[in-house]
Amino acid sequence: MAQFQRLAIASHQRTAQTIQLTSEQQHYLTRVLRLKEGDRFIAILDKGEWWLAQLQDALTEAQLIEPIAIETEPPQPITLVAALPKGQGFDDVVRMVTELGVTTLIPLLTARTIANPSEQKLERWRRIATEAAEQSCRQIVPEILAPLSFTEALALAQSDRFASQRLFICVTDNSSPNFLDVLRNAPKQGILILVGPEGGWTPEEQTAAIAQGFTPVSLGHRVLRAITASVTVIAVAATQMDAQQP
Repeated sequence: MAQFQRLAIASHQRTAQTIQLTSEQQHYLTRVLRLKEGDRFIAILDKGEWWLAQLQDALTEAQLIEPIAIETEPPQPITLVAALPKGQGFDDVVRMVTELGVTTLIPLLTARTIANPSEQKLERWRRIATEAAEQSCRQIVPEILAPLSFTEALALAQSDRFASQRLFICVTDNSSPNFLDVLRNAPKQGILILVGPEGGWTPEEQTAAIAQGFTPVSLGHRVLRAITASVTVIAVAATQMDAQQP
């Protein structure tokens, strides 16, 4: 199915076996890709399903033809809570961690965070995640939450929503266990990991997270930029989970 374009479809666009295409999707399929009535593409539905879809005569909707068996998701959920870097750096984080397999992404505001994103920025990140999911054969588009304060993020991590996920905080202390080693020796379970800002966690933040059950982990002997650290933890987690699949 690699020859077909992949397109993420929101739940409200589907009625039974019919997809109502947005104006942006219509433009992309018919003007950019030059598809016409009867041409097919892959619809990525919000429940992680892939369907072969066919454009209808009006070119404003498509018919779901048949499901496609595929398994590209990590076997357990991966949640990244990442401090916002300055500038446009979070755009790169969203794109790369989506390609790697993150399930949920939560932008984080910390004591040393400079960025203060707008609603428009959040919508931009969600568009980037959609495009990256389509490109990388994801079965889902990762959920991107609105930015949270450090206190709000700790509270959310303790909620029922993330009760099944192990909690980690990425630190620069080399005496902390290596993240990869921890995952290799851990039971098969979803994870939620905190990655700090360029200036690092304040002592109060790190102490508070550990008090709430977060295990401190290291990414090695080098100090990574916030963007690099975010990408690295998802690459390590997704690769290890994939390796554990039968």
